[in-house]
Amino acid sequence: MISIDPQEITTKKLHGYLVGAVAPRPICFASTVDADGHVNLSPFSFFNVFGANPPTMIFSPARRVRGNTTKHTLENVLETKEVVINIVNHAMVQQMSLSSTEYDKGVNEFVKAGFTEIPSDVVKPPRVAESPVQFECKVKEVIETGKEGGAGNLVICEVVKVHVDESILDDKGSIDPDKLDAVARMGGNWYTRAKTGMFEVPKPLRTLGMGVDALPKPIRTSSILTGNDLGMLGNVENLPTHQQIQAYIEDASETEQYLIASGTEEEIHTRAQELLCDGKITEAWNLLLARSTSEKPNQ
Repeated sequence: MISIDPQEITTKKLHGYLVGAVAPRPICFASTVDADGHVNLSPFSFFNVFGANPPTMIFSPARRVRGNTTKHTLENVLETKEVVINIVNHAMVQQMSLSSTEYDKGVNEFVKAGFTEIPSDVVKPPRVAESPVQFECKVKEVIETGKEGGAGNLVICEVVKVHVDESILDDKGSIDPDKLDAVARMGGNWYTRAKTGMFEVPKPLRTLGMGVDALPKPIRTSSILTGNDLGMLGNVENLPTHQQIQAYIEDASETEQYLIASGTEEEIHTRAQELLCDGKITEAWNLLLARSTSEKPNQ
């Protein structure tokens, strides 16, 4: 057993101990707008429900340890006092992760992550259509816990409208945990899925993913590739180069050589999905782009 004085280690190290030990943590997927109506969408795992009468939720967009800056979500709730808390399930976790990319203020993460905006009934921020449960909230108070990097900002919210996808309800009208298929944060890159256990989603902290909106239309509108697949593809900064794709084609397996030469779009997307499931994002991109590259003259 080691004993640690929080004052004697770095904030980064202490943060790692805190989020590694206090886990799993539910995820607040917060949609907000600023005073000019610009939409922001971002996830926070410092989050929970704290009462039912009145229905109260609290989440904390902490100050960044790097640079001691505040997040757009915090700035927006201070301006408008409204937020929608969207619950994250496994079918949308990769897109949710992509939305946490630190895009410039004014960039709409709904668009970048490939989510669908739907109007709220009571508050101005839109809801995430893909979320199985959405809570429209009024912000009652924001409590600042400090001024330094890593300090929390407790956003105390009162729920004023609840939206529940009927497909996650059981025959008694209650939320079925198995149908909800919720996910939660562990430490580092690790998440946990209520149905099956832990899995890893690399955090997009040091990259600026191109976004789902930047994917070629046949990929973005694929009937095979899921939202999670698109989230993984959209989380890369740059597409493979012509030379990299050519090298992939030369070394591809017989199956993939066939797909490149004469496979249908559905067959190519199905194989790319298998590669994504194995975490082989570069290989998936190479396969998706190989046919168009192979049809061009060598450069």
